[in-house]
Formats: sequence, structure tokens, C-alpha cells
Amino acid sequence: MVNIDPVLYIGISQSLFAGLLIATKKPLTTANRIMAAWLFMFGIEMIFALLNSNVIEMYSFPFITFTYGPLLYLYVRFMTNPDRKFNWLNLLHFIPFIIFFTTSVIFRSEPLVRDLRGFFKPDKLISLRIVYSTCFFLSITAYSGLAFVEIRRHQRNLRNLVSYTSGKLTLNWLKILSISFYTACFVLFILGGLNMIGSFIPFDPYFVIFGFIAVFSIAYSFYGIKQPVIFGEVVKAATGGKKESGRYLKSGLKELQAEKYLQKIIAYMENRKPYLDSDLTIHDLSKMTGIQRHHITEVLNEKHNRNFFTFINEYRVKEVICRMSDPLYRNYTILAIAFDSGFNSKSTFNTFFKSYTGKTPSEYRAVLDATPE
Repeated sequence: MVNIDPVLYIGISQSLFAGLLIATKKPLTTANRIMAAWLFMFGIEMIFALLNSNVIEMYSFPFITFTYGPLLYLYVRFMTNPDRKFNWLNLLHFIPFIIFFTTSVIFRSEPLVRDLRGFFKPDKLISLRIVYSTCFFLSITAYSGLAFVEIRRHQRNLRNLVSYTSGKLTLNWLKILSISFYTACFVLFILGGLNMIGSFIPFDPYFVIFGFIAVFSIAYSFYGIKQPVIFGEVVKAATGGKKESGRYLKSGLKELQAEKYLQKIIAYMENRKPYLDSDLTIHDLSKMTGIQRHHITEVLNEKHNRNFFTFINEYRVKEVICRMSDPLYRNYTILAIAFDSGFNSKSTFNTFFKSYTGKTPSEYRAVLDATPE
């Protein structure tokens, strides 16, 4: 039998320590509390596994895994909207956890899933084993899917709010880790299935699970500690001007006024060049122009067929093209010109430039250099 105690000791100390750091991290937010709870659950899961293998049989099957999906989903929900309030309805997500915790205690002395090779043994507990494994798989799948959808929705909203890319705003790290976590669970589920029907693998997946838990607790705690609160204007503006059937709800903006707003925005962009600020947000442009944020979003989407992100970065591409043609910038690198024109990401710049011109920045500059003056 593989000795996983060292892995458990490392995972326990790391997850509990990181949980304490995040729980006391300023400012105190619901999202941070949920992340701390998630890390504590990782730690408790490994403590129970340690006690189970060395001291006393505490339960007949793991039940804390039923908190992983809900905590992931709730963390995403409260991270993408810090103003959301936690209420008792959120606790309904943990009903399966309570049910299986109770069941595990009741059947603590029963050999329910101690050996996966006996999973389909036709005894009185076979139905419970099937229900348990099915519910676990559905829980991880459903909540991973919901978390992914929530992150994608948040990333789409950002395109109407900010003109730049940032992993701390887009939560790409959380999306990648969530997909990785679900993939690991799915692979372990398949390995467990193979172990149930025969000796196809030379190890017990049960022990591998805790290795994965330790690794993911380190990853989540590392990024969770670094992740700032997605404040204020970025999220609040997302609630303004929501669309339904192609029109914006509660918008009193008239057709003629919308056209005036659009012309005012374009004139301001061309004359004052606010897009040179790499951190420009829709809140900034609203203060500069005196136009309400949700009206800017509505006008750009409805009248100009652009979201804020695309609108601003197209101006930055035009600025880059203009500077590339200017002899004063001949000795500048393309990336230096891009950053000086308001871009803060090489990948975003390359993507927008290729989309706008049909050429890569290097190809475009080569054409300019080959063109006689």
C-alpha cells in the first residue's frame, strides 16, 4: 500500500495556513471567506483521511467533496460581484453535503467503499454506492459548468467596462484552474471505474485523490492570496443598461439624443485621445464626456456595433498605424509604439491589429518600409 501520509501532512499545513491568510486578508469580503472555507475543507478532508488510515475509522466514504462544487461556484459569484449579499438561500447548495455527511456517519462501521474492486458487490449497500458516486459526479460536473458560465458572463461584461486586459479582472486563472480541477476529477472517476471492474491499473485511485487535493489547494491559495477585489466601477457598471430583445431596459434615451452622444464620444476620442491611457475604463470616459455609463454602453452597442473594449482598442490600432508611418517613430520597436498608444498587452495588440488590418504588425511595418516615400 502506498504511504500518502507525507502528502497529507504537506497538504494539511499548507491549506490551513493559506486559509487563515485569506480569511484575514483585507478587505474582508464574502468571496475571500468562501475561498478560505474551501481551503479549510481541503485541509479537513486530508485530516480525516489521515485519521482514517492511522487512528480510527471516522466515516464510510468521503463526504466533504460535496462542498467543493458549491464553494467554487459561490466564490465565482461573489468574486465577480462583490456587492452581492450572502443569504440563507445560498446554503441550499450544501444540502447534498449534509445528506451524505449524515449517511456516512450512520454507515460508519459498514465497508461501503473501502475497496473499489468490491463496488458492484451485490450486497445491501450497492444502491447507496451507486447513488453516492452518481451524485458526486453530477455535483462536480454541474457546479464546474455553472462556474465556467459565470466566469464567461463576467468576461463578456468586462468588454463593456474596461479597455484593457488583466488576469486579475478576467479571472482567467480561476477558469483554467476550475477546468483543470474538473478534468482531474473526471480522470479519477474513470480510473476508479476501471478499478471497479478489474485490475486494469496498478494503483488505487483513492490515494491519488489526495495528491490532487494537495496540489490544487496550493494552486488555489496562491492565486486566491494574490487576487484583489474586483471593485466598484468595473462591476457596478455591468448592471446598467441590460438588454432584452435587442433594446435596453429602462432606457429613456431618444434616437436623436443617442446620435448626439455618439458624435460627442467620437469627437472626444479623436480630439483628446483618452485611449492613450492604458487603464481607461468606461467610468473614466463617462466623467470626461459627462455621459452616463449605461448610455455610453447603449450608444456604442446599438449605434456603433462595438463594445467598449473593441471601440477603444480600434482607436489604439489607428494610433499605432499613424505612428508607424511617422519618421519620428522609425527607430521605435513595434511593441514600444503599441504600449505608447495605450495597449497594455502584446497578445491583445497583435489580435486587434491583425483583425483591423488583415496583417500582423511586422507584416504591416514591412510593407510601410518597402513603400517609397
